[in-house]
Amino acid sequence: MIKTRVEDGGGRGTQAHIEDNALLVTQFSCPPMVPQKNRVLRRYLTVDGTTSGSNSMLAAGTATAPVDYYVQAHCDCDRYITSVSFVIADDGVSLELFGAEAALANGCQFFYESDSATVMLHGALKTNWDFVRMCGGNPAFGTGTAAFKASKVEGKVDAYVPVFDTKGIMPPYGIKLDAGSNQRLVVRIVDSTTGVDAFDAIAYGFDRFE
Repeated sequence: MIKTRVEDGGGRGTQAHIEDNALLVTQFSCPPMVPQKNRVLRRYLTVDGTTSGSNSMLAAGTATAPVDYYVQAHCDCDRYITSVSFVIADDGVSLELFGAEAALANGCQFFYESDSATVMLHGALKTNWDFVRMCGGNPAFGTGTAAFKASKVEGKVDAYVPVFDTKGIMPPYGIKLDAGSNQRLVVRIVDSTTGVDAFDAIAYGFDRFE
């Protein structure tokens, strides 16, 4: 056994203390006084991946001509997506429908894409329930036929507002989009979603910069 000791780096000679075979420390809740290297991120998934692109996912997609809405990697910063908030709003929504329309035939796809791989998070989101189930029933509120249903939103109609927590599959910081890469998080419309009042998605997280 090699005897060692740990001292502070300020030249004061203060030594670390062992008690009950454990290093004795003091919890200090204040963050360190260092430059902030994270920037809060809130981005709609848009048709061209930019902040100015259309974020309304009401699109006439088909299996041969799908329409993509996505958030893409930053050119200089590592981007972490911690959650994605969906809204499907329509007058008369019900879990077995898409909005208040009949279930989609082909549906929507939700996936992570890079140069080397495409990881499908869900390949056929055809109903409101498909979105709610994919998001693990989060947030859970309401009972009976009103379960998971929010009232008077997006034009004062009912809506489902499921939130996909990416930290549950990629802890602790969610899905990472590497700086300068072609990586992106995508909702692909493979059907017509134009029959509902509103359909969109917002990605939350942070950008990590040098």
